[in-house]
Amino acid sequence: MVTLQELTHHTNELLDVGRFQDYCPNGLQVEGRSEVQLLVSGVTASMGLIDAAIDAGADAILVHHGYFWKGEDARITGMKRRRLQRLLGSDISLLAYHLPLDAHDEVGNNAQLARVLGLQSSGTFGAEDGLQLGHYATLERVMSGESLAQHLQKCLGRVPLHIPAPSSSIRSVGWCTGAAQSYIEAAVAQGLDAFISGEISEPTVHVARECGIHYFAAGHHATERFGVQALGEYLAATFGLRHRFIDIDNPV
Repeated sequence: MVTLQELTHHTNELLDVGRFQDYCPNGLQVEGRSEVQLLVSGVTASMGLIDAAIDAGADAILVHHGYFWKGEDARITGMKRRRLQRLLGSDISLLAYHLPLDAHDEVGNNAQLARVLGLQSSGTFGAEDGLQLGHYATLERVMSGESLAQHLQKCLGRVPLHIPAPSSSIRSVGWCTGAAQSYIEAAVAQGLDAFISGEISEPTVHVARECGIHYFAAGHHATERFGVQALGEYLAATFGLRHRFIDIDNPV
């Protein structure tokens, strides 16, 4: 058992949340009971996850996608009211970590995706604002676009969308989980043969084709299941908690 305050403070320090200018508050978003014995983790704080956590007897929920996003309507109505009502009525806390969880070099989404895919990061790259969330690696053996797509499908359990390049050979690959399709131009500047992210947008296809880079949209949810699991397992080991990851299916 650990106090909610101690759990939150330790996680905030571990992920260095003060370093990030994010689109949402990181850390404790909804305060529940003061002590935590069972921590449930999941990708997104949907009603499905909340209900599953209540059924599991959770004291707190740990997610990557929480609430109170920049620019959203601040009023507590509709879906937001129902979610918060369910959390508050069950006295369950919600902790959410967005960019800090993407970036952490051990339990982070990108570090954990590398582990799942069997990649060894050689360095980072990123956006013009200086945020270096992308990682890149040199493959142990040259792969074709088709073989890398098959590897992604085997590791992640879903078929990726592949935009092929003129060259069939892939020796260097970059990746950044979630909605990181805009990193494709940074991947091109890095001289990479392929880039993997979660989501794809319409311009991404043209960038990939015109810049001659293989692009793989492997799924936002599929690429971001692993960081929150690793963080939950770390916290369970550190504080002697029980931890359970609940995967609410999402095809995106």
